[in-house]
Amino acid sequence: MRDRPARILLLAGLGLTLAGAGGGCTRTERALQQFLERHWRAPIAPQGPPPVGFGPLESSLQPDRCGICHPAQLADWKESIHAASMGPGVAGQLEELHRTDPAQARTCYVCHAPLAEQRPGTPGYDPTLTGKGIVCGSCHVRKWQRFGPPWRDGTLRSSTPRARLPHNGVTRTPAFLRSEFCKDCHQFPASGYALNGKLLQNTYEEWKAGPAATSNVACQACHMPDRRHQWRGIHDPDMVRGALTVSVNRDDTGVTLTVTNTGAGHQLPTYVTPRVVVSGELLDAEGHVVAGSRRESVIGRAVTLDLERELFDTRLPPGGSAVFRYAHERTPAPAGTLRLRVVVEPDHFYTDFFETLLQSGGGSGLRGIREALEASRRSSFTVFEHSVSLD
Repeated sequence: MRDRPARILLLAGLGLTLAGAGGGCTRTERALQQFLERHWRAPIAPQGPPPVGFGPLESSLQPDRCGICHPAQLADWKESIHAASMGPGVAGQLEELHRTDPAQARTCYVCHAPLAEQRPGTPGYDPTLTGKGIVCGSCHVRKWQRFGPPWRDGTLRSSTPRARLPHNGVTRTPAFLRSEFCKDCHQFPASGYALNGKLLQNTYEEWKAGPAATSNVACQACHMPDRRHQWRGIHDPDMVRGALTVSVNRDDTGVTLTVTNTGAGHQLPTYVTPRVVVSGELLDAEGHVVAGSRRESVIGRAVTLDLERELFDTRLPPGGSAVFRYAHERTPAPAGTLRLRVVVEPDHFYTDFFETLLQSGGGSGLRGIREALEASRRSSFTVFEHSVSLD
């Protein structure tokens, strides 16, 4: 049982084969779908030997090498969640999982470190690349050929001949601007792991069923605005503030706080690891919390640590609201102020999970698990705070 939590948690990285790029029947749509199927065929094949004439920069998969010509993208990536996808928590679990179930451990690399050169035991394996997570080549390099989005004006070709361009130029495709491009790692197939009839990872389908898809607002519009390589999400306070609208109303019997998902094109939060805590507590004249006065409600999808049972699901779909009501009550001490807060805990599940894993012995990856636990404890932030005078 000791390694069971790690094994179960890493189900979040299993079974992510492309279920089809969706939609249309036009020739262009079919071409885009075929490209995506080839591009994200898992596991990604090794690059093989570099083409004749490629120099050390062109034949490297190291992000720092790409950053020599693309410094802005490198700077963004270094601060992104993609660069941390093989952080100490995942690495610590994989260290133990490699020992107990190596086949399953390899499946985790499909999303956390996608390139063949990052997976132990594959041709061209580079151990210095593994811990760097989702690197530039994960999306942009196949068989040493570079791929990317259209030019900003929509054109696909350069006026300069390919032979005169670095790494023989770039094959440009609108697929990079489509939500389907993100799908393989952010959507389980219909047959994937589910709880209470709902897939554990269902972000693409949540987007597809909402108003963002109807309005042709792709994932990249919010998570890669102006083509920035930041992929901001639930860990970013400004991103969350931009997704939520919070209002406070008071009447004769109490105070109501309403939280509405006005900015996220999917459920908020979309996965089982974060939660949003809405709370109210009374403060006395000195600003101290009145004992027993705290009330709170949780927005999120709570599951057991072994991922075998859903406890509740109060997430907000696009346009959905959660209403928190704090009724006036007599308290043991005089209260002059009601303090309302909305706090995001992006790693709530991981905090509990890592604590349990360490208590059970943890295995060979203890050091990484301890480091990840401390990081998860520091990840919470407040997106809204408001005080209501009760005088």
